[in-house]
Amino acid sequence: VQLQASGGGLVQPGGSLTLACAASERTFMNYGMAWFRQTPGKEREFVVGVSGSGTVTHADSVKDRFTAFREKSKSIFYLQMNSLKPDDTADYYCAATPLMRITTVRDDYLYWGHGTLVTVSS
Repeated sequence: VQLQASGGGLVQPGGSLTLACAASERTFMNYGMAWFRQTPGKEREFVVGVSGSGTVTHADSVKDRFTAFREKSKSIFYLQMNSLKPDDTADYYCAATPLMRITTVRDDYLYWGHGTLVTVSS
């Protein structure tokens, strides 16, 4: 099972950015997918996830600003981030869980991509 995240970069406050996570087809079709983020010295935290049935779950801190969706034809999982704030600066990770429902618990996710850094700064 392989996940590869990309799309991080520098963006100004209030701006938008989209991250992508390329997954093997089997992973994509059978697993719940989520994005987490982590800053130095802090725990990795859940951001948003999409279950196998398409249900989207958001962390309160990003609700109404971030969303995630799957492009099944290309086996890619996206994180669309709008109205970015400096506090959103972090390494962002995509992850897959064999559970068809989405959980916010890091240990439920068995497969992880490498982080992609998002920096929100003027």
